[in-house]
Formats: sequence, C-alpha cells, structure tokens
Amino acid sequence: MTTFKKVAYSLGSLGASLPAQVFSTWVIFFYVDRLKLPAAWMALAWLFYGIWNALNDPLFGYFSDRTKSRWGRRIPYILFGTIPLALVFYLIWIPPFTAANLLYLFLYMVLIIFLYDSLYTLVILNWTALYPEMFPTLKDRASVSALRQVFGLVGVIGGVALAPLVYGSLGWPAMGLIFGTITAFSFFISLLGSKERPGYIGEPLNILPALKFTLLNRSFLTYVLYSLLVQFTFVLIMASIPFYTKYVLGLGEMETSLLFLSCFLVALISLYPWSKVTVRLGARQVAIAAAILFGLSLIPTAFVSTFLSGVVFFAFIGIGLGGLILILDVLLAQVIDEDKIKTGVRREGVYFGVHALFIRLGISLQGLTMGLVLTRSGYDAQLLIQPASALLGL
Repeated sequence: MTTFKKVAYSLGSLGASLPAQVFSTWVIFFYVDRLKLPAAWMALAWLFYGIWNALNDPLFGYFSDRTKSRWGRRIPYILFGTIPLALVFYLIWIPPFTAANLLYLFLYMVLIIFLYDSLYTLVILNWTALYPEMFPTLKDRASVSALRQVFGLVGVIGGVALAPLVYGSLGWPAMGLIFGTITAFSFFISLLGSKERPGYIGEPLNILPALKFTLLNRSFLTYVLYSLLVQFTFVLIMASIPFYTKYVLGLGEMETSLLFLSCFLVALISLYPWSKVTVRLGARQVAIAAAILFGLSLIPTAFVSTFLSGVVFFAFIGIGLGGLILILDVLLAQVIDEDKIKTGVRREGVYFGVHALFIRLGISLQGLTMGLVLTRSGYDAQLLIQPASALLGL
C-alpha cells in the first residue's frame, strides 16, 4: 500500500479522537457546571448510557461482520454515517432548554448522547475494523498505528487542550460546529485510503457462536481488561482536570489548555521511538513497559500546587501515554489474527465491537465516579469558590 493511502486512512483517527475527547472531557463540565444540571442526574444519565453501550457495540460489530454490499462490509457505514454523526455532535452543544427546565434538559441530554454514541459506534467501529485487514504485518501495523496516533493526538490536543480557547472566545455552539466539520472532513479523506479485501471475509458466524468464541478467548479477555483499566484511568483524568484546574489550582482557560498541551505534545513526540521499540521487542513487552511508566508518572500529580509544576508533571505523563495509545490497536490486531486461525473467519467487527463496549464501560464508570465524588464531596455548581470538602474530592 502506498504512503498516501496509509496517511489518508490514518487521518480518520483525527475524526475518531476529536469528538470523543471533547465529549468525554467537556460534556459533564458543560451540563453540570455551565447549565447547572444536578451532578446526581448526570450520574443517572451515565448509568443509562452505560446500559445502551452494553448492547450497541457488540451488536453493531456483529452486523458489520455480516454486511454484504457492493462497497464492502465496513465502508458503507463510514460513508453514510459520517454526516449524521457530525450533526448530532453539534446538537450536543446547543440544548434548547436551560436550568429553568431541568427535566427537559435532562431528557434532551440523554436522547442526544444516545444518538451520538450510536452513530459514533457505527462509524468508528467500522473504520477501526479495517486496520487488521489492511495491514497484516507487525511492521506495517506499528508504522500505521504510529500515524494513526499522531492524528489521534492532534484530535486530543484539539478536543482537550484547545477546546477551552474555542468555546471561550466563540462559544459552545461554534465549538460543536467547527469540531463536527473537522470530524466529517477527516473520515471522508480516510475513505481515499480505505480498501477491503474480499478474500478476508469468509462465512460469518451466527451471533451466539460469534459472541461465545469472542468472550471465551483468553487472549482477548486479558487484553480487554488491560484496555479497560487504561481507558478508565485516562478519561477519568481528562474529565477531572477542568474542575481541578478551575477550583483547586485557580487557573483560567489558557493555563488549562497549556497544561493539557504539555502532556499531549510529549506523547506525540514519543510515538516514533515507541513504534521502533515495538518492532524490536514486541507488542506485549511494550504494553507492560508503557503501563508501568504511565502509572509511575501519575504519582507526582498528587503534589501539584502551581501551574509550572503542573506543566512539568503532565509532560512526564506524556511519555508513558504515547506508548499506551500506540500499542492498544496493535495488540488487538494480534488477538484477531489468533482468532482467525481458530475459527477460520476474520471477525474484526465483533472484536472491535465488544472491545468498544468495555471502552464505553470505562466512560460510563467515569461519569458515575465523577457524579458520586462531586455529590458526596459537597460540590455546588452555583458557587464560585467551592468548600474544602469539594476541593479534596476534586
């Protein structure tokens, strides 16, 4: 495959990362702190959201594996789902109700995040499922994974670090429109580098055998536990920081952006050496090393008290983070290769769908955790200065 097609396909990672990071980092802050939705209501919404995720990810993955069309199994979902995804993402940030109509605001939020997650799953799951099929060797997978994560980190920087600058100067609706447009553009470009291999399809399994082989695959269960804990840690940190920097450190939107930026720029720089190490040592060894380094790098954040110390410590976190985001898809691709040998069928859709279920479970746990901590610690969105118990919770 040509370099152009590799780069074009990898650009879809920007479309996958940007809305996901904006959503996981800012949606709780937007509805709770800005629109004054009670934190307990938000936790309840995330419980419903988690249940829906438990159903839609593996189900959509199964249907993807069984899809037959003139364009292939995966590409139609990307082609026809991208515009609706961008539109619904924009609608998240323009609720027609305010704190004066809390029930309607709550119901609107639940409906719109359900629609968003369904469309996000349809598009991103199918785009991601192309990766093991299109790039069968470890060398290609490591290099393309590095490209994907470069674009993914650009999305993280835009969605997490630059979002405060965008909504701070242009407003939340403008942010939704701009980032939704970038998301759509990224996926349409990615289609220029996307190609399915008819010989990889095989006769799909029925739904019960498909789920059975997936959930009883020991390699997959080991991987998915690793991935769940990594994803939960990451999204919990991302969702906490807007509250933490505002109330604990007393920082503004610019300082918050720079704090995020220090972490993600270092992660971006580290992707190339991590890809080389992966080819040399193997995916499993890199996964272990990156997890240990990332875990150790979180310890100093307990002692952050100033903006400058925060920049230094978060830059250190970026080294291990770069390894984690590079290796996750490489590991899953190896699990899918192993499954192909056992079942005779390539089932990327089911595997990425069930994996996405656990990723979304991490997001749901993040929402429940945030809602619980904010409520129990005495956080009050109406106060400019939070009580000491809320600061401790944050």
